Amino acid sequence: MLFRRHGYAATGLKRIAAEADAPFGSIYHFFPGGKQQLAEDAIRTSGTEYGRMVLALLDSVPDPMESLVHAFEAAANDLAAADYADACPIGTVALEVAGSDEVLRVATAEVFEEWVDAATRWFGRWVAEPERARSLAYSMVMMLEGAFMLSRAARDPEPLRVAGRSMAELLRTARPRTSED
Repeated sequence: MLFRRHGYAATGLKRIAAEADAPFGSIYHFFPGGKQQLAEDAIRTSGTEYGRMVLALLDSVPDPMESLVHAFEAAANDLAAADYADACPIGTVALEVAGSDEVLRVATAEVFEEWVDAATRWFGRWVAEPERARSLAYSMVMMLEGAFMLSRAARDPEPLRVAGRSMAELLRTARPRTSED
């Protein structure tokens, strides 16, 4: 939560220990590599859990276009409820470390790739062409991350809502036409 909210550089080990109500030395007992190892573990663990949560949210509404709008709306509501402090658990750190810490850059890149792979499978349920499903997956992750950034900066949930409607429209145009359309 601290890395997500404040970033890597602004989150010190003493603060982490205090928030965890744990002795400072226990950090090095469990994470001999110190802050970097702890952050890498947090990125990988929270990234996987966040990805599962997003997929569960997408699967909670049967219609895929409505599902996308619903998921982005839920993200908008959650961000506003957190007073714009808690967005993506990976994005904050990814932007900060991309040019300065190879271990954490790789960890964030692998989490994003995990998300794209999972979203590709999700979109593949409605789009026959694997390349198109992957393109939609990349678009969803990019729109989510960009909308989080814009919403946090403006302290306005509307960018997330717009991104959800845009993703629904992208999927609508990618799907083959049926007699119901």
